[in-house]
Amino acid sequence: QQQQQQHHSQYATLLPQNLRDVVKGWVHDDMPSFDVGGMVVGDSEKQAKLLMKSSGVLAGTPFFQTVFESLGCKVEWNDGVAKEGISHEIDGQKLHLATVTGPVHLILRGERTALNTLSRCSGVATLSRKASDKAKAAGWKGWVAGTRKTTPGFRVVEKYGLLVGGAATHRLDLSQMVMLKDNHIWACGSIEKAVNLARQAAGFSQKIEVECQSLEEAMEAAGAGADIVMLDNFEPAQLKADAAKFKETFPHVLVEASGGITIETMVDYLSGHVDVVSQGSLTQGYSAVDFSLKVVH
Repeated sequence: QQQQQQHHSQYATLLPQNLRDVVKGWVHDDMPSFDVGGMVVGDSEKQAKLLMKSSGVLAGTPFFQTVFESLGCKVEWNDGVAKEGISHEIDGQKLHLATVTGPVHLILRGERTALNTLSRCSGVATLSRKASDKAKAAGWKGWVAGTRKTTPGFRVVEKYGLLVGGAATHRLDLSQMVMLKDNHIWACGSIEKAVNLARQAAGFSQKIEVECQSLEEAMEAAGAGADIVMLDNFEPAQLKADAAKFKETFPHVLVEASGGITIETMVDYLSGHVDVVSQGSLTQGYSAVDFSLKVVH
């Protein structure tokens, strides 16, 4: 568990160099002109306590901290409990995670942006933890993954939440991995032609995945050089049977199951011949974890 905590804390070093600029954009979006409430409270130095009010996995502390650092405030974390990736059970008693110090109008300026980010990132991590734990409990050795179904402008937070929760991010964006979906195939003319054209541009350094609607399409994709085949919208029994047949011919090509899979139905799709189970619901259907920030008085 200690090693796992260390890994979660290291995820903060993954975050992009322009994070502060992104965060400043969030703050500007919440205050495009005057802040009359900020004028009312003034600029005296105050402290505010960050409180966790509902159960879940804590994730997103780097974003919370960057919001307040961008405003010139200081965040001190309660090292005993404010560990990234730790699941907390909240039963009535709110958990004090951190103290923010700075001019009170600046604390309140960053409050909602910081809390929104933390609560949503923790929500993704909580759902991802539930899914990955369920897969492990079933004895499955593959990857539970998210998808590219993320909120525009908020992708880095949701992808980070997947990692902290124990799931794989899948491809981060269009540039990271080639995925040829049904529209690509139809527009290009055939799976083989699409894979060959993609390989010319991707070379040896990018994997190519092909979305397939049948075993025959998966065999064609792998035969053309695809690294991963996605068996999309298969019924569980058909998925397992076709994945087993596919692996007989292409044991080293990864098989991903996707399409309408949820935490409730996920176990039905797990198989020794399936390497990845992806779920868009991990970044589309999560519940936010509840936090508040209260000025000390």
